[in-house]
Amino acid sequence: MWIGRERPRNSDAPAGGTFLDGQMLVAMPGMRDERFARAVIYLCAHSPEGAMGIVVNQPASHVNFPDLLVQLDVIPQEERIHLPRSAGGVKVLRGGPVETGRGFVLHTADFFIQDSTLPIDDGICLTATLDILRAMATGSGPASAMLALGYADWAPGQLENEIQQNGWLHCPADPALVFEADAGQKYDLALRKIGIDPGMLSSEAGHA
Repeated sequence: MWIGRERPRNSDAPAGGTFLDGQMLVAMPGMRDERFARAVIYLCAHSPEGAMGIVVNQPASHVNFPDLLVQLDVIPQEERIHLPRSAGGVKVLRGGPVETGRGFVLHTADFFIQDSTLPIDDGICLTATLDILRAMATGSGPASAMLALGYADWAPGQLENEIQQNGWLHCPADPALVFEADAGQKYDLALRKIGIDPGMLSSEAGHA
């Protein structure tokens, strides 16, 4: 398991606002890919070259942040008990089915590493280097953060096609929904943000 030193490429949206960087994708009930059933994805990059996002509502099982810090040699085993409370509470997520051994930290914009941190939108950034984990281990990292193992990606035109086929809804994101909401509640909260009653949603609904 490792934190890559390359970051996803981001592209400015055209004048028409076609691209969805910084928005949430919400899986429709008819989602055919079981890996994304009831998934809520924060879209980190979207351009003519494709799209990349982090699933923010699927906790990783049998793993926690302090354990990962030890496995990655960020801290020695004996220093686990000295971690700041903020580090102990960092959520570890299954970020998507691609490169599941690679870690990505989605975090608030109060932390930035030159040439490593990717600013996205609405005060949310993405960093994929060990430096941010070291900062978090000492209590000098971002105010809010989550570590995602893996990511979701789409080939050119694939995401647009899936949205047209009613695979996804999309809505603006905000740090409260990304970082503060309980993972089990994010799907319903995202639907309500769009203006949809989760109990009334059918697989035939259109996209937002």
